[in-house]
Amino acid sequence: MSAALLTLTGIAKSYHDGAPVHALLPTDLRVDEGDYVSVTGPSGAGKSTLLNVLGLLDLPTEGSYEVAGVETVRAAESLRVAIRGQWFGFVFQSFALLAGRTAVENVELGMLYRAIPARRRRALAMAALDRVRLAHRAHADPRTLSGGERQRVAIARAIAASPRVLFCDEPTGNLDSGNTDNILDLIGDLHADGQTVVVVTHDSKVARRGVRHVHVADGIVREAPAAQRHQRGR
Repeated sequence: MSAALLTLTGIAKSYHDGAPVHALLPTDLRVDEGDYVSVTGPSGAGKSTLLNVLGLLDLPTEGSYEVAGVETVRAAESLRVAIRGQWFGFVFQSFALLAGRTAVENVELGMLYRAIPARRRRALAMAALDRVRLAHRAHADPRTLSGGERQRVAIARAIAASPRVLFCDEPTGNLDSGNTDNILDLIGDLHADGQTVVVVTHDSKVARRGVRHVHVADGIVREAPAAQRHQRGR
C-alpha cells in the first residue's frame, strides 16, 4: 500500500462577508504517493478552495492537514512556506510567465527560494525543458511561444526541482484540443514516472486522465467509487 502523502481530516473553509459562506464543508481526503487525482465540480463549488488548502496557499478554518505526517494547520507560517516551496509544484491556467525573460530564465525563477546555486538552477532548468521537449526554445521570449509551448514552460518550472506533488489548476483551460492532448500526455508521462499529480478541472476530457476522481459540489467533497472511476476512464 502506498504511503499517505497528503491527509485532510475534517477540513473546512468558511469566509465571512456579512454572513458566513461555507466554501468547503468538513472533508476527509487522502492523497498517496504516486496518485493521480482529478478534482471536478461546477464553478464556485469549492474545488479551487480545496486546491488552495492542499497546496498550502490558504489555511482552512477547521480540521487537520498533514503533509507526510507533518501537521500544517497549527504550524508556524515559516514551516508552511518551506513545505510549499520544497515539496509542491504549481501549474496554472494563465501560465504566469514573465515577458522579457527567456523560457529557461522563467523556469529558473521557480527555484529562487530553494537556496540552489545559480549554476545548478540553470542545469536543472535545462533538464526540465528537455523533459517537456522544449529545450530547443530555451532562450525564446515567452511572447514568441504558442499557448501549448508556454504551458510546457510552466510545467518545466513546476517540476524543475523535483516536487513531491504537482498541482495543476485548469492546466488546459487556455489551450485548443490539440495542445490539450499534448499537455495531458505530458502530465500522464510524469505520473507514469512516479510523480504525484492533483488536477483541478471542469473539463471531463481532462478529468478522465486521472486515476482517482473527486467531485466537489456545494462545498461537499466526494470521491467516486472504484467501479465508477473505471467506467469514467474508458
